[in-house]
Amino acid sequence: LLRSALRPLHALGGPRGPAADVPLRGVRHGAGLLYPGHIPTSPLQKALLAAGSAGMALYNPYRHDMVAVLGETTGHCALKVLRDQMRKDAEGAEILRERPRISLSTLDLDKLRSLPEGSLGQEYLRFLDVNRVSPDTRAPTRFVDDEELAYVIQRYREIHDMLHTLLGMPTNILGEIVVKWFEAVQTGLPMCILGALFGPIRLSAQSLRVLVSELIPWAVQNGRRAPCVLNLYYERRWEQPLRALREELGITDPPSVHVRGLA
Repeated sequence: LLRSALRPLHALGGPRGPAADVPLRGVRHGAGLLYPGHIPTSPLQKALLAAGSAGMALYNPYRHDMVAVLGETTGHCALKVLRDQMRKDAEGAEILRERPRISLSTLDLDKLRSLPEGSLGQEYLRFLDVNRVSPDTRAPTRFVDDEELAYVIQRYREIHDMLHTLLGMPTNILGEIVVKWFEAVQTGLPMCILGALFGPIRLSAQSLRVLVSELIPWAVQNGRRAPCVLNLYYERRWEQPLRALREELGITDPPSVHVRGLA
């Protein structure tokens, strides 16, 4: 029974991510498939996938494939709330209609480099360069049985690095936990809540003190104050000064602690 339930995981050995021009729209792609890469699963399979991926993600937080599976198999209710928030917002509704994607194939890197100092586009590109990360490393959605919700969680993944840029957080463990607290408040996704609660287990005592006393209160406060970050059409805001965007969202500067030097 367990082997049968977990059989969909065998498909995870495929490509790391879908092409950025794949629209994730409601077109049948054969045998119950709702979008490219979709793997239909039963409630029992989802429960087993959630349990297995949660255990692996807690054991090794860098298993981003397991974190992705956990998000897809536990996030249905939260994704519906986020989808409804996007539908009610003019900018969010436009994103749902047009289904933009963020990847190396959709980004004009030369244009981003030519933007003014301090603009969102240049700061985002600087974040990618400094931390040696790529938007193409985001796993494709597979286990969400609704094509619109599948796009919502895909969009959430693809703007994750944008949130790092907005919050001024690096990609070390402490920075990721701070972003997870912000995302947990913003999205309500169980995956984010688990990451926020259990991520600190691996921190040093010094980092844990800084996290609890300064960074978590700051992340929670900003997560509550900011409007839904999924309602921002970032691709049309590249030229906007990052500081102006932070002011628009009500995001304040992070506490003056050396996050990069802590682990």
